[in-house]
Amino acid sequence: MDIVVKGRKTEVPERFRKHVADKLNLEKIQKLDGKVISLDVEVSKEPNPRQADRSDRVEITLRSRGPVIRAEAAASDPYAALDMAAEKLGARLRKQHDKRFSRRGARRIPAAEVADHVPGAATLNGDGLVVGQDEADQVPTKKVGSLEVQGDGPLVVREKTHVAAPMTLDQALYEMELVGHDFYLFVDSETKEPSVVYRRHAYDYGVIHLSTDTMVAEEPSPDAGGTLGG
Repeated sequence: MDIVVKGRKTEVPERFRKHVADKLNLEKIQKLDGKVISLDVEVSKEPNPRQADRSDRVEITLRSRGPVIRAEAAASDPYAALDMAAEKLGARLRKQHDKRFSRRGARRIPAAEVADHVPGAATLNGDGLVVGQDEADQVPTKKVGSLEVQGDGPLVVREKTHVAAPMTLDQALYEMELVGHDFYLFVDSETKEPSVVYRRHAYDYGVIHLSTDTMVAEEPSPDAGGTLGG
């Protein structure tokens, strides 16, 4: 597997290409992910002199048979940006590797053995109803693929919980750009309320704040959210 280095509206000198090959150790990467298909490095330059401290941006994209892993960083020169992006990529690779390893080490308990391992666990009869409760108070359970769904749903196919430190709106925008998404969920450090920043048209962004104050007026639609010049 080769590392593909390309420039977006900028030239990439041969010296930098060699530095990329030295910095991104393919042997170490393949130890963490043995199914790597490609590794692309894109270099771009911000012409705005007011952003001189972040004028050079490096984005590393690793594609494998699993999820795509992307790391991006900006600095005053491409070498510093590459160092920061490579560090983020390594951290994400190690996290993904540890996640796969922990899943392999965990033993799943078959449904028939749950009652033997979990004291007080409910059991189902042949109709999918919980044994020991009045059938009138129960909701039938059906099998949808590998999932068990009560009643008609709704069907929740994925649920995630993330630990997030409160951050400013500017930091949330920066984090959204790092992961390359069109929206980013965060906890506002000023209001301590959950908020979402999202990409609008051109270089504009919108932000939606959620409030637990029942006196607050009804939330506007996303199109009515405030915008930030980007």
